[in-house]
Amino acid sequence: MLKKVRFLLTGLGMILLAICYGNVFAQDVSGTIHRNTLKQYCVTCHNQTLKTAGLMLDQLDPADLGRDAPQWEKVLRKLRGREMPPAGMPRPDEATYVGFVNYIEKGLDRLAETNPNPGRPAMHRLNRTEYANVIRDLLALEIDSKELLPADDSGYGFDNIGDVLTVSPFLLERYLSTAAKVSRLAIGDTTQSPSFQIYTVPHTLKQVDRMNEDLPFGSRGGIVIRHHFPVDAEYTFKVKLQTGRYGQVLIPDKERKVDVLVDNEILKRFTIEAGAPEAEDVPGFTAATASGAEETPIDGHLEVTVPVKAGSRTVQATFLKDTTKPVGILTEYSAPGEDDVSDFFEGIGSITIGGPYNIKGSGESPSRDKIFSCTPGKTEKSEKNCARKILANLARNAYRRPVTNEDLTPLLDLYQMGTADGGFESGIRLALQRILVSPEFLFRLQIDPAKVKPGEAYRISDLDLASRLSFFLWSSIPDEELLSLAEKKQLSKPGVLEKQVQRMLADPRSTSLMTNFTGQWLYIRNMARVFPDPLAFPNFDENLRDALQKETALVFESMLRENRSVVDILDFDYTYVNERLARHYGIEGVYGAEFRRIPVKDERRRGLLGQGSILTVTSYPDRTAPTIRGKWIMEQILGTPPPPPPPNVPSLANDNDTKAMTMRQRMEKHRANPACAVCHTVMDPLGFALENFDGLGRWRDKNTYSDTPIDSSGVLPDGTSFDGPVGLREVLLGKKVLFVETLTEKLLTYALGRGVENYDLPVIRKIRSDAEKDKYSWSSIIMGIVNSTPFQMRRAADVDIQ
Repeated sequence: MLKKVRFLLTGLGMILLAICYGNVFAQDVSGTIHRNTLKQYCVTCHNQTLKTAGLMLDQLDPADLGRDAPQWEKVLRKLRGREMPPAGMPRPDEATYVGFVNYIEKGLDRLAETNPNPGRPAMHRLNRTEYANVIRDLLALEIDSKELLPADDSGYGFDNIGDVLTVSPFLLERYLSTAAKVSRLAIGDTTQSPSFQIYTVPHTLKQVDRMNEDLPFGSRGGIVIRHHFPVDAEYTFKVKLQTGRYGQVLIPDKERKVDVLVDNEILKRFTIEAGAPEAEDVPGFTAATASGAEETPIDGHLEVTVPVKAGSRTVQATFLKDTTKPVGILTEYSAPGEDDVSDFFEGIGSITIGGPYNIKGSGESPSRDKIFSCTPGKTEKSEKNCARKILANLARNAYRRPVTNEDLTPLLDLYQMGTADGGFESGIRLALQRILVSPEFLFRLQIDPAKVKPGEAYRISDLDLASRLSFFLWSSIPDEELLSLAEKKQLSKPGVLEKQVQRMLADPRSTSLMTNFTGQWLYIRNMARVFPDPLAFPNFDENLRDALQKETALVFESMLRENRSVVDILDFDYTYVNERLARHYGIEGVYGAEFRRIPVKDERRRGLLGQGSILTVTSYPDRTAPTIRGKWIMEQILGTPPPPPPPNVPSLANDNDTKAMTMRQRMEKHRANPACAVCHTVMDPLGFALENFDGLGRWRDKNTYSDTPIDSSGVLPDGTSFDGPVGLREVLLGKKVLFVETLTEKLLTYALGRGVENYDLPVIRKIRSDAEKDKYSWSSIIMGIVNSTPFQMRRAADVDIQ
C-alpha cells in the first residue's frame, strides 16, 4: 500500500492520474511542473527587479496562459530556438525543453482556436508601386511612379502597411497632378504642347559589350527604356555620348556607328567620324569643325525627328559592335588605374525624347482600346449613353466593386463640363481624372456591416476578399474574372478560391509578389542604394549591381513558378548568371549579357547565403559586417531578433590600431563591453560563418588587411558548433520549422498590410503545420494564408461608429 502511495506522489503517477481524471487536473499538474522549470532557469534574470530585456516572468502562471499570452509567445520563441538560458548559465535537458515548448504552444493554439482574433487592418492607401500597377491594368498605360509620386514610408519591413501609408497635403497635390497627366496620356490629348524626357545611363555602367537581352545582337553598350508616345505625331530623339569627369567626350580612333531604334526597328544609323583632332587635356574639350570657326560637339549630329504611332514602346540607343577590339575602351572588368584603359570612356550617355510635333491625331493605342468600350453616335443622347457605359466600366474596375447611380452622377457632371470645352473625349478625360483622385480608387476601404457588434469578428465580403487577394498576389486590382466571381458571391467558396489562387500565381503579374515581397524581406531592394568604397572594391560597377540583384530575383521567380519548397531557399543548388556575374564569382565558361541557369557546384555557394546580393547589402561600404549579417539571419531567417542595443554604445573602432586586426579580433575587443556582449554573443558567430565572403560576396581565404587565415567557426548559445557557410547552412536547415514560420510571418504581414500581433502567431503555426504535408511548397504557404482567419475575416471597431 505504501508503494502505491509513493507512486501516486511521483510526477509520473500524477500525469497518469491526469490522463484518467481529466484535462483540468492535467493542466494543473503541468502548470506546476513548468512553473518550477520557469523558476529554476528563467526567473533569475527575468523578474520585476532586473527586468532583463524587458521581460518579467516571475508573475507568469503556466496554468493560465491566456492571461499573459503576449509574454508567453516571447518565451516560446526563445525556447524553440534554444536561445535561452544564455551561454554559461544552467540549461534544462532536451526533454524539459520539448515538454515546456509543447505545453505552451498547444495551450496558446487552443486558446486562439476557441477565441479567434483576425485583427483590424487600417485603411490602406495604394503605395506607389501598387499605383503604377493599377494604372497599367486599368488603363494599359505604363508609368514611372517614382517620377510622379514620393517614396512611401515602411513599417514592419514593408511599404504596404496601412498604418504608415499616411496622406499629406503635398501627397494630395501630387495625386492631383499625376491624375491630370495620366488621364491625358491615356486618352491621347491632341492639344498638348511638346515636352522633353531625358533618360540617362549611369556613368559607372561599363558599356563593353551587348548590355542585356533587350538590345539587339551585334550591339555594344547603350540604353533601353520604355517610353509612352501619347499621340500619333513626330518625335525627336537626341543621343548624347558618355562624358568624362570634366564633361569631355572621348575622340574615337576609328569610325563608330550609333543606332537609334524603336521596338527593334532602326530609326537612324549615325556615323561618328574618326580622325578628329586630338583632345587637349582640358575640361569640356569637344571636337572642332573643319573650318575651325566655331566648335560643335562630336555628338551634336546624333539627332533625328520621325513619326511614331501612339502607345508605349521600347526605345534603344546603342553602338554597332566593332569587329575588332577598339582602342581606349575597357575590354575587361578591371580596376581603374592611372594608366589603365578603364580610365577612358566611350558609350551612350543619355537619350532625350521630345514631342509631340505635328500631331496627326489620338491614334490607336492599348490605352484608348481599354477606355473607349463603345463609340458614340452623332446625337447628344447617344454620346451620353456611351459616356455612361465608359465611365461605369472604368469606375467599376477602379473602385473594385459594382457602381451605383450615386457613383456615376458626379462623373457624368464632369463629363458634361468637359464636352463644353473640347468635345466627347475631353469630357471622358475630365471624368477619368476625377476617378483617379477618388478615395474609392486611392484607398482600399472596408466598411463594417451594419449588424455587426463592436469588437466582433466577421467574415469579409467577396469583393473585399477579391481586393485582398489581388493586391497580395499582384500588387494590383482584381481582373475581370476575379471581380465577376466576387460580384456573384462565388469567390469565397473553397474550390473556387483555390482555383483562383492557382490561376493568379500562374499569371505573369505574380512576379510582383516575388519582387516586392522578397525585395523587402531580404533587403534585396537595398542594392539600388549600395555604394561600395571604390578604394576597397574598385571592381564594383553598375553592371555588377544590376547582375547581383537580377540573379536573386530570377532564383525566387523560378521557385514560385516551379512551386518548390520554401526550405529550398536555404539550400538551392542552382542560380542564374551572365558573364559579368560569372567573372565576379570566378565561374568559367559563361559569356554574354544574357542570364542563364547553371548548377551551383561549389558547396559554399548553395542557397541564399551564397548570393552576392545578400552578402553585399549586409556589409559596410568598405568591409564586411559580421554583426549585420548575424542580425539579418536572426531577424529575417530565424525570426528571433535581438533586443535593441543599449544607449551610448560606441561603434566598432576603425583606426590605425585596429586596422591590422582581423575582424574577429576587432569584434572580441568590442564585446569586452558587457553591454555589447549580451547580443553579440548570439549574433557574431552567425556572421563570422560568412566571413570568407567579402563585402561584395566574393570568396577569400585570408583577411583583407592582416593577410591571415579567416576563422569562420562559431558556437551557438546551446553549444552547437559549426564552421563556415556550409556548417551554418546545416544549422539553419536543422531549424527549418523556425525558418518556415518566419517566412510565413513575413508573408502574412505583407498580405495583410499590417504588423503581425501575438494573436496571429497560432495562425502562423497552423499554416506551417498544414503546409508540412506538401513539403512546405510555396503554394501551400500562400493558400494557407489566403484561407486563414486574419485574411478572410476582420474585427469590427471596438466602438460603434455607424
